[in-house]
Amino acid sequence: MITMPVLKPNCPYFGSGPTTKPSHWHVEHLQTALVGRSHRSLEGKAKLYELIQRSRQILKIPDDYRLGIIPGSATGAVECALWSLLGPRGIDVISFDVFGKLWGMDIIEQLKLGDVQSLTANFGEIPDLKAHHPERDLVFTWNGTTSGACIPNADWISENRSGLTICDATSAAFCFDLPWSKLDVTAYSWQKGLGGEAAHGVLILSPRAVERLVTYQPYWPIPRLFRLTKNGQLMEGIFKGETINTPSMLCVEDYLGILGWSQAIGGLKTLIQRCQNNYTLLKEWVEKTDWVQFMTLKDEIRSPVSVCLTVPLLKDLPPAQQWDFLRSMANLLRQEKAALDIVNHMHAPPSLRIWCGPTVEENDLKLALPWFEWAYHHTKKHFF
Repeated sequence: MITMPVLKPNCPYFGSGPTTKPSHWHVEHLQTALVGRSHRSLEGKAKLYELIQRSRQILKIPDDYRLGIIPGSATGAVECALWSLLGPRGIDVISFDVFGKLWGMDIIEQLKLGDVQSLTANFGEIPDLKAHHPERDLVFTWNGTTSGACIPNADWISENRSGLTICDATSAAFCFDLPWSKLDVTAYSWQKGLGGEAAHGVLILSPRAVERLVTYQPYWPIPRLFRLTKNGQLMEGIFKGETINTPSMLCVEDYLGILGWSQAIGGLKTLIQRCQNNYTLLKEWVEKTDWVQFMTLKDEIRSPVSVCLTVPLLKDLPPAQQWDFLRSMANLLRQEKAALDIVNHMHAPPSLRIWCGPTVEENDLKLALPWFEWAYHHTKKHFF
């Protein structure tokens, strides 16, 4: 019988979004937020422009790429790109998790575009990337938070492509060294890699994407929140801090503080190393633990940040009973405040999901592992 551990993580937050904040974070850090003031004031626009510039610096975004703040989290940023840019070429949609499949559905069912090739894979796998044709537009997710799989590299994307690449990098930004020369449109959200507050997205455009925007007009009406051009010209203000709608200045201040922390610890290189350290710790535990396994079996496509785990004992049970087991296990951990929010997305296969991003402290994850063991065996005793 596994006895209940004694030591607990200082921070038991292992959910995949919003993710945990850096360990030094405190609400008092928001005291300098520009609350009660217009985001269009000189001070408000200065804060937003600072946010854009710091993000650009940490992510190593090329100088000729535009970066703007979009409403609606990464979902809003991706939808903005889909509604504004797709149509003149055939489209390849690569999907291997819940959200990739949703982009494909929107393109086919909402925009009603006909020349769409869906390149799909089961959870824990990725499609044949070489099936993408460089003359076609490409929509894909870099890191599948619900499948535990990720794109291994960008070698398969042509430098001489004529189509645009639209990348949902929701949980890849600040966790991977993204190859900007291969990405024409990139979307991410603050609440993933750096644990910022939700509701705001970021849209990054290459010069090729800007050229498409100003030379192509979709035949469908574009909702106001998605409009990036006016009278055939790019709305440059969006990429200087003049947002489409009203942002939360509390969220802006929170993100600025976390960006400052990121710079202070060494920038992107250190953020990625923190992810790898957490993932290595979890991987070593999984490999020596017989009751759990990775959903993504191949090392080369396994995500090091959103790690999805299955329980082989449950494989012959109906999905509803598998979920009951996992939720009971997670509820024990929640009651003990040892690990929170570790059950995977409801549209994924029954599984656990452990966030190993840069704001998670390695020692917290280390202290959580014995609790996973305890919760599993305690739950098993009552289910079997």
